Amino acid sequence: MWPKRPHQVHFQGLFQSRFIRMSLPSPRRLLELACKSLLRDEASAITALELLPRELFPPLFMAAFAGRHNKVLKAMVQTWPFSCLPLGALMKDQQPHQETFRAVLDGLDVLLAQEVRSRRWKLQVLNLRKKDHQEFWTVWSGTKTETCSLLEPEASQPSEKRQKVDKSGTGPKPPLALVEVFVDICLEDGLPDASLSYLIKKISQGKGLLHLCCKKLKIFAVSVQNVSILKMVQLNSVLDLEVNCTWRLSTLGKFAPYLGQMVNLRRFMFSHSLSAYTLSAWEEQSVGQFTSQFLSLLHLQELYLDSISFLRGRLDQMIRCLKTPLETVSITNCLLSERDLIHMSRMLDVSQLKSLSLSGVNLTSISSEPLRVLMERSSATLQDLDLDECGIMDPGFMDILPALSCCSELTTLSFCENPISMVVLEDLLRHTIGLSKLNHVLYAVPLESYDETTGTLHPGLLAQAHAKLRQMLQELGRPSMAWFSASPCPHCGDRTFYGPHPILCSCYLSI
Repeated sequence: MWPKRPHQVHFQGLFQSRFIRMSLPSPRRLLELACKSLLRDEASAITALELLPRELFPPLFMAAFAGRHNKVLKAMVQTWPFSCLPLGALMKDQQPHQETFRAVLDGLDVLLAQEVRSRRWKLQVLNLRKKDHQEFWTVWSGTKTETCSLLEPEASQPSEKRQKVDKSGTGPKPPLALVEVFVDICLEDGLPDASLSYLIKKISQGKGLLHLCCKKLKIFAVSVQNVSILKMVQLNSVLDLEVNCTWRLSTLGKFAPYLGQMVNLRRFMFSHSLSAYTLSAWEEQSVGQFTSQFLSLLHLQELYLDSISFLRGRLDQMIRCLKTPLETVSITNCLLSERDLIHMSRMLDVSQLKSLSLSGVNLTSISSEPLRVLMERSSATLQDLDLDECGIMDPGFMDILPALSCCSELTTLSFCENPISMVVLEDLLRHTIGLSKLNHVLYAVPLESYDETTGTLHPGLLAQAHAKLRQMLQELGRPSMAWFSASPCPHCGDRTFYGPHPILCSCYLSI
């Protein structure tokens, strides 16, 4: 065994107190002082990393990060003894200097360039997501004293099978192990932020050993040229995708292949408000390219579609591609045909559906039969139902009441701004009173609450209607069920809520 150098002896003595915690009054404070003392001589700190106990890496890293000891950070990345470095959770509480963030990436860059790496190195994932592994740093630093079974942050699921390094010294030279970098990405107009730009630069220089992974991806109003940044991302790592763009349909068609590679996608929110009701042949082709990608989304659980102008008459193109049951279906502010609703009620797998929203979809001239069938098929699992601003009138509501009364798991029901009479509201209450889990109902202001002369809402008449519903709830044994009505403010459009006591917006109060 090699003799210990003087600074190594000093280093080990400095940290011995870490292991006799019970005899010291303030181990956390002692640990902080030890880290600060070691960092006063960065050269000695870097040399000592090979002998540093594994348990002391996190507190020393925190101290180096807070003190912007970039050389130490760069060296610690190359000797990190855990499979994951959850840097994002540390950045959540400390806004790093750009040079500090770059030092970590530079250390990773040097690591990947080495054919022979530190014997201690285990790093497989650099996690820059701020909500992941939040307790890692507090547990290891001693700020949490309770026993924690989390010895190290669990590495994120790899996008590919990891390459293993053969240390036996025999056989052909093995490929170097790769490192995955997880980060949430938000693409907006203009250039990416400095941190993302530097990360992308390192990815491009990493010779395939550095993989950019993204669990949560947001795309807001960017050109297809900026979207091409997705070529650098391991798209099978994307679990949550939000797209809010007014792209031309030709641009949507160019984005489609990227969507098809997100094979592990769980949640997809898509908003596209560009008007396109009559499509040319090439636009139809672009829509087909987009909807056909849903064949690859075998793990999709939540689907949100908002303001999709091209959806009318084409919803079946998307639905027939969905082969797995969804837990959430939200189609809002879209024009749909009766045929679209029929396809939705028959072709969509709703065996696990928990949330259904058709808010802003005009159902006035559409038969209530498809909606009734959809509710019946999902009655065993449906928990939240939103039918706000659908233009449903008394006959339509009466048709779906039997199906609604079978939704045994329903907890929340909302149907604001539909022209419903007080008689139907009372009938609705009787049909739903047996739903033991239904706790919140946001109902439409009954027609009888409007002034016959002016057509404006009469708060006194609405109060009478609400009082009657409250009395019925009391008599039927469900006084705790919350029923609230909502009406848009005539000035700002914000909703005014009426329950036992009105919740009015400020401009409504000034009328």
